[in-house]
Amino acid sequence: MDKQQILVIDDEQDLCEILVFNLEAEGYQVCVANSAEQALGFDISSFNLLLLDVMMPGMSGYELARHLKRDKATASVPIIFLTALGAEDDKLQGFALGADDYIAKPFSVREVLARVKAVLSRTSASKGASTQELRHEGLVMDLARMTVSADGVPVPLTRTEFELLRLLLEHRGQVFSRQEVLERVWPSDVVVTDRTVDVNITRMRKKIGRYSSCIVTRHGFGYLFVAG
Repeated sequence: MDKQQILVIDDEQDLCEILVFNLEAEGYQVCVANSAEQALGFDISSFNLLLLDVMMPGMSGYELARHLKRDKATASVPIIFLTALGAEDDKLQGFALGADDYIAKPFSVREVLARVKAVLSRTSASKGASTQELRHEGLVMDLARMTVSADGVPVPLTRTEFELLRLLLEHRGQVFSRQEVLERVWPSDVVVTDRTVDVNITRMRKKIGRYSSCIVTRHGFGYLFVAG
């Protein structure tokens, strides 16, 4: 079985050495980049997970994450932020950028290893699931037939509403700004406004019944699907 590959991106050499030693002891294959710019020299899409510092000279970890999430080739690569920024607003910003976890420094190596294992287990299970169907409890999207049902009842979504739900359900837990939704769902040659996103989200919520509460608005950030 191939080893899972992790890229550690941090400008603290000593910390990188500690993480590499312990991660490799757990059976992972580990590479290191000491800056975001250096990380972009790697084939990011080949990694199973990124351990990403926030405060680095040059491009910050937040900027790198934003760049990667906008690229289809790297958007699905899981990210765990490792940072001294431990305030609630900093964590919210990290999760808004699509982070799978956020660990504040100083941290224990055991905590990092446990969270790495949890994220890799979750994402591996997601990749192993059928790509022809997205499901949350009784809400089912058949991607081959382009149909949606809620508790067995067909849901008549427009194509735009379908793609909106697909985006949020495929990346559940990840916050998408209105601009990101526009870029991912609407054709580039179609001119629409942020208000168009809100209107389509509202219509979609009404159609999916009790699952409407899963489409959450993070004021100042955007929309996400929560499996609560």
